[in-house]
Amino acid sequence: MESITHCLYWIFSTLAILSILIPAIRNTYWTFRVFDYPRFQKFIILLVLVGAWFFVFDNPNIYEYSILVIEAICAGYLFYIIIPYTDFGKTMIDKTLPNPGEKVLDILVCNVYQHNRNYQKLIDLVKEENPSVLFFLETDEEWQNALKTVTDDYEYKIEVPLANTYGLLFYSHFPVKNYEINYLIDDDIPSIVADLEYNHQIVRLFGIHPTPPVPQENPESTERDAEILLVGEKAEAFGKPAIVFGDLNDVAWSRTTKLFLKSSGMLDPRRGRGMFNTFHAKYWFLRWPLDHFFVSPHFRLVDMKVMKSVDSDHFPIWISLVIRNEDTENQLDISEEEEVEVDEKIREGIEKGDAN
Repeated sequence: MESITHCLYWIFSTLAILSILIPAIRNTYWTFRVFDYPRFQKFIILLVLVGAWFFVFDNPNIYEYSILVIEAICAGYLFYIIIPYTDFGKTMIDKTLPNPGEKVLDILVCNVYQHNRNYQKLIDLVKEENPSVLFFLETDEEWQNALKTVTDDYEYKIEVPLANTYGLLFYSHFPVKNYEINYLIDDDIPSIVADLEYNHQIVRLFGIHPTPPVPQENPESTERDAEILLVGEKAEAFGKPAIVFGDLNDVAWSRTTKLFLKSSGMLDPRRGRGMFNTFHAKYWFLRWPLDHFFVSPHFRLVDMKVMKSVDSDHFPIWISLVIRNEDTENQLDISEEEEVEVDEKIREGIEKGDAN
């Protein structure tokens, strides 16, 4: 019985350690990139394995001591990765209260899950919160029509309903001065750019939903990475208040997201405040942050929260912001090598998109 326990421990330990090493390989194939997501879950598993070690091995040899040390190092590495997205991490943007009479820019983002037909829960949420900007993903014509009971109250609309799970619906109470519907990488995957007039300034909003690296949709992350980084370059080139948001199908701690922050000069309001996990809404033990807001240094955070379920596989996520003076202190620096990597990823994504 003891030998079976030892054997099972070695099997689970080996799998856990491999799951941490695999994401370090810079391969865009989904079998590598999927391990980027469950960093917190892997951290918990390693803690359990470290604790179990003391009960499994009565008289450990050097190899058994070695596996304990390796597990402890791996757990420490994961802790280093995830701690910026806890209350112990350093914040990137300050929190503030709006001035008396000042309107806030509040945005609700929700991947509705196209096949979810419980429209009423999302309708009730919008009625209850009345955000100034709505951005809904995976929306087809049925969703567009069902939501009219609340979206008709929004004067400014950008509607791209599609049946391929990449439809977008955007609504705003604030004036939209200009907008574009772009197909940056793939002819079937739209994104939007909208210039809002807010607080006597133009705020450029980028709403995106790139494909995930999963075998049933796109076996590689090449196109996803390219779209995220390309939008980051566009936000940086704008040079004025800007927000990038949507279901990025990537987690906050991935290499691509870090390259995005460095190349765009954007800030992550999650940092120092929590993970704000939005996916998967149906499985509490498999959740990570896929829906994001990234803001230029002109903004301060009023509030950010994950909203109640609307029967999608994603939770809606909400942010409230105000504009203040530009504060670039917490922007991440980018090296020349990383700049080259960003350019290469964008080029490879565009080439792959053109080939498809």
